[in-house]
Amino acid sequence: MSFHRFADVRVNGRVTAAPSDASRATKARASSRDKRLRWSERTSIAVIVVPLAVTIAGASYYFAPFAARVRHPMGPMLRPSGLVGQGAGVLALCMFLFLWLYPLRKRLFPLHSLGSLPRWLDWHIAAGIGAPLFGAVHAGWRFTGLVGLGYFAMALVALSGIVGRYLYKHIPRSIEGVELSREEMTRRRQEAIEQISLSTGIDPELLSHCLSAETTPQPSRGILSTLLHMVRNDMTQRRTVKAFARSLGRDHTERSRLNEILRSARLTVALDQQARMLDATQRLFQYWHIAHMPVAIAALGAVLVHVVVVVSLGTTWFW
Repeated sequence: MSFHRFADVRVNGRVTAAPSDASRATKARASSRDKRLRWSERTSIAVIVVPLAVTIAGASYYFAPFAARVRHPMGPMLRPSGLVGQGAGVLALCMFLFLWLYPLRKRLFPLHSLGSLPRWLDWHIAAGIGAPLFGAVHAGWRFTGLVGLGYFAMALVALSGIVGRYLYKHIPRSIEGVELSREEMTRRRQEAIEQISLSTGIDPELLSHCLSAETTPQPSRGILSTLLHMVRNDMTQRRTVKAFARSLGRDHTERSRLNEILRSARLTVALDQQARMLDATQRLFQYWHIAHMPVAIAALGAVLVHVVVVVSLGTTWFW
């Protein structure tokens, strides 16, 4: 792909700006998505930092032999029935139960008015990250018996969720979380191309050609092959956008406009790749659902049994 051709058609050697309805619509969608992602990132960081901070602060307890923990000065606080240890367990349980509200939000019509689906997914992901970490603090980073079974099932659900989030991201959706049709994907890609063309003076057909996927997936691809192809597509997307950015130059006085153009370029390449991979991605996402749900149900059963046993034995500070 020859990107030096871009430099020959820039207006006066500079990136210029030209407002349009398409650019304003694209910018509004990007702004809304960026704000939501920033909030999601902060929440995800918080549910990682807090349990890790507790672990670091109590490292002498967590690394002590099991018999020595009984006499450890931090034992009353950090043991599974202690204030901090059991508090972490309660948080882990709440997060794990909250995970089950997301599928209900998708399927029950009365819940559709309670926030957008992408925002629910952000909270779902944050809870999926936090539950195993707080659960580990509750268990004192020691996993045996039913507790270990429940924890590892929960951790497997979390790892599975990471794969599911990756697949979900590769199926284009609206701000409301509704899956886009091929026609809608084509329209949005054309809007992004027109926005770049108006801002740079580059011919739309040249942009469409250079900011496109390089390969077409074979219909006979298997599960692993499809997943690897998606990863390669992501790497190709980054290289393509970086090459396009180099062709535009790095004028610091126009950084905000350049960032907007590159955002549209990433969207253009991604939509082309995702449209080509749409059928394979949807099929892979369906397989993931089939494998994810039994593990999640098993984890829920193990966790609930553990909670019932603990509460019935009275080994809690709040009951």
